[in-house]
Amino acid sequence: MSDGAGSGTQANGILPVQAIRRLIAEGQVRLAQPMLQDQLQPASLDLRLGDCAWRVRASFLPGPNIPISDKLNELALHKIDLTQSAVLETGCVYVAPLLESLALPSGISAAANPKSSTGRLDVFTRVIADGVPAFDQVPAGYAGPLYAEICPQTFPIIVRQGSRLCQVRFRQGTAADSDAALADLHRRERLVSSDRPDISHGIALSVDLAGDASGLVGYRAKRHTGLVDVDAPGSCAVLDYWEPITLRGEKRLILDPDQFYILASREAVNVPPTHAAEMVPFNPLVGEFRVHYAGFFDPGFGYAPSGGAGSRAVLEVRSHKVPFILEHGQIIGRLIYERMAELPEMLYGAALGSHYQAQGLKLSKHFK
Repeated sequence: MSDGAGSGTQANGILPVQAIRRLIAEGQVRLAQPMLQDQLQPASLDLRLGDCAWRVRASFLPGPNIPISDKLNELALHKIDLTQSAVLETGCVYVAPLLESLALPSGISAAANPKSSTGRLDVFTRVIADGVPAFDQVPAGYAGPLYAEICPQTFPIIVRQGSRLCQVRFRQGTAADSDAALADLHRRERLVSSDRPDISHGIALSVDLAGDASGLVGYRAKRHTGLVDVDAPGSCAVLDYWEPITLRGEKRLILDPDQFYILASREAVNVPPTHAAEMVPFNPLVGEFRVHYAGFFDPGFGYAPSGGAGSRAVLEVRSHKVPFILEHGQIIGRLIYERMAELPEMLYGAALGSHYQAQGLKLSKHFK
């Protein structure tokens, strides 16, 4: 095929799992090792770390026509063997080649994002590619390797070859819905649990600071903790790593500078099978805090027929240089809904072993 994802996918939109399988079969997504059984998601492919990583002096982007390998020769401090377990320290920047590479056709581009569990660990992870002057973006027609830039912010982590910190989505043409189309979709599918949703360049999500019956509204990460093995679910005790936040009286929270918080959206979210969604900042000009490193929501997230009714968005929140007050119901992000090029063969949910279906306030799968 020349410009599409095989004869079965002609429409514009986000490519579903079966179209990604076709990309792999036709050599347009290349795997250095056999694909894992659970590596494909309804609208994305998990990306795996390769056999090594370099600690580098600072984050970087390559200039046009400059391969990442040239930048590594210039900026690398030392090389780390990932064929055995390795520790990545907080505050350091690492670059690792990925086991997946691309040879995209001219009509298909790609976008990457941290996996949900990566974002909830406060591991800042971005994908970079040869000659591409943007993070997490791969242009149509790109042929070459992919690398992950990894910077643990709060917890030191253990990784190894095959660890999955990020994921990639493939897009054919333009997929985003207009505000009018999004409003119509909400009327049909009730995308968020709000009778009067705020729709403007996406659908608004606000923060829940009312909490549960005990007053629990979120968690603040502790500093100077033990290690977190990214491949070991249920291996860490919650209270060794997190301070629960309970509120009494006023429904507001003061974010301390450079602290990391896990909060939840006030609204339940629904992503029907016809669409995928992505969380974006509600206003890039408001720089006091950052919300949601891990922005992809798969088809079926929060979708009642796949067991997701009532699912809320978990918010990874970090304040910057000044204390900042969050109020209950304050808008903190927007969901962009994009059409699927075709209905996916599988949906996010219990049948896939999805960790965060029907979630409320929930830490990453590593904590018990």
